[in-house]
Amino acid sequence: MRRYTELLAALALSTGMALHAQTNEMVIQTKKLGAEIQPTMYGLFFEDINYAADGGLYAELVKNRSFEFPQRLMGWKTYGKVTLQDDGPFERNPHYVRLDNPGHAHKHTGLDNEGFFGIGVKQGEEYRFSVWARLPHGGTGEKIRVELVDTKSMGEHQAFASQTLTIDSKDWKKYQVILKAGVTNPKATLRIFLASQGTVDLEHISLFPVDTWKGHENGLRKDLAQALADIHPGVFRFPGGCIVEGTDLETRYDWKKSVGPVENRPLNENRWQYTFTHRFYPDYYQSYGLGFYEYFLLSEEMGAAPLPILNCGLACQYQNNEEKAHVAVCDLDSYIQDALDLIEFANGDVNTTWGKVRADMGHPAPFNLKYLGIGNEQWGKEYPERLEPFIKALRKAHPEIMIVGSSGPNSEGKEFDYLWPEMKRLKADLVDEHFYRPESWFLSQGARYDNYDRKGPKVFAGEYACHGKGKKWNHFHAALLEAAFMTGLERNADIVHMATYAPLFAHVEGWQWRPDMIWFDNLNSVRTVSYYVQQLYAQNKGTNVLPLTMNKKPVTGAEGQNGLFASAVYDKDKNELIVKVANTSDKTQPVSLTFEGLKKQDVLSEGRCITLSSLDQDKDNTLEQPFAITPQETPVTINGHALTTELGPNTFAVYKFTKK
Repeated sequence: MRRYTELLAALALSTGMALHAQTNEMVIQTKKLGAEIQPTMYGLFFEDINYAADGGLYAELVKNRSFEFPQRLMGWKTYGKVTLQDDGPFERNPHYVRLDNPGHAHKHTGLDNEGFFGIGVKQGEEYRFSVWARLPHGGTGEKIRVELVDTKSMGEHQAFASQTLTIDSKDWKKYQVILKAGVTNPKATLRIFLASQGTVDLEHISLFPVDTWKGHENGLRKDLAQALADIHPGVFRFPGGCIVEGTDLETRYDWKKSVGPVENRPLNENRWQYTFTHRFYPDYYQSYGLGFYEYFLLSEEMGAAPLPILNCGLACQYQNNEEKAHVAVCDLDSYIQDALDLIEFANGDVNTTWGKVRADMGHPAPFNLKYLGIGNEQWGKEYPERLEPFIKALRKAHPEIMIVGSSGPNSEGKEFDYLWPEMKRLKADLVDEHFYRPESWFLSQGARYDNYDRKGPKVFAGEYACHGKGKKWNHFHAALLEAAFMTGLERNADIVHMATYAPLFAHVEGWQWRPDMIWFDNLNSVRTVSYYVQQLYAQNKGTNVLPLTMNKKPVTGAEGQNGLFASAVYDKDKNELIVKVANTSDKTQPVSLTFEGLKKQDVLSEGRCITLSSLDQDKDNTLEQPFAITPQETPVTINGHALTTELGPNTFAVYKFTKK
């Protein structure tokens, strides 16, 4: 019996030693704070792709509201006597429609607008219809009837909201009326009847929800803007992306055309209209209604630093191989002036030319612009030779502005290796790196920034997402690997100052590129698991890095680290210790977190663990199941200054403790 007891004891001891040997012991040094984490560390990248602007974040519900599409009536159906005119009141948008008496008592004149994949309205909600109108032949007053209709209705009436407007002037004037939706309809039509016997001219026909983000009239769709604000982004990059370059220079994004009265902002062709013939949208244009003023305002209201990107004189190099497609270096003056004028628009006194434009739009105070990107994703010698005169001019006029350059479209390779030394030579403040890569890349890049030159420019991880091999769509496993990769960004916060996932938005009926962070239809939106990864980092970024090691090495998913990635930070404002751990293996991992350097009297309390996990690695949130995978928080009890726990397979966890 004695020998049996001894045998059991020895077995228990050996089992305990084996378990101890298998425990992943992570040590966090708290005595000396590490690198400061920039307020801009985690942010948002916006590009008008996948109907992200018109038909998405921009709350306008009418397509081709000023009849400026090349096919002037695209998006509209007309009946009765409707003619197109081209001598309207707005210089950049001269087209409008004339509604005449159809000449028969039982005929009707009017027009329908289809919106963007339909017009989505909600029961009980109010919608502001506005129009610029006049009586071309004079008179005491003519009427139009404005309706929201269900053209597929099987009921007694197609219209479920209706109002009559009286046009009472021969001069162009803005009119508006509120429509209240009687039903919820994701695919409604806007209908306008001529409701009297005379003639009426209509221009800039618009329909907005009254309840926009922050209540702005030329505003943003509330649920989509709120999703952005809920991340708590530190930086907001706009307007793209490849649309900065344009399919050609004529269709590049021109910020000066995107400000001023919205009625006079000209139409621009969207670069993504022509890119993918397998998902082709010939009606994809930019109204510029969501312009630089609105981008700056959104940045301010979210508490994010604005980061506008400007064209450097190069059209999209993927689509333009010939030098004649680009601006010669000697002809860049107007492009450089655009950059200088943008700084004046954002920060200038109200008595300056462009500062006055901002003030007249309703924002006399400056927008506090600190960062400016020149060029998007350019490569070759063509890029630095054009960037250089921009940098010289900006340094001379505005040394306070930090300039963002580019390392090209790839995360490594010939162009990347060429451009980084060029960015150092030109003394760019940050270098924008892009990586849309498969799982293997993300798993191998945990230590990517550990050996970067600390004396050169800082890093802006400006566009990245895990594109699953054979699974180029949103799914949990891709988001988990993004979380794992981001521990390396955080650990190297002394060199990495900004990071933004991309793309941001996608309409479920109008997407051309995936995965994307937020998906939406005309009435609803869904936040993907990748969204929640970004949110967990942004809301738990802390103020300083804390060294974290396992066997005296950073936890980067390297061989022998059991698929684990980890980083730690301290938040001196909240007095919190925060540890992020991603278990990318398919096995539960025993983990211990030991906080060294604390004083004996220091107590770690209010322990919490927030996890993201899924048994189905291919699953993600959908419009039908928007909360299938969301962060789950549970309390954690720590024994002194050490926590021993288990981290489930394929799980991302954020451990938080308050130091008292």
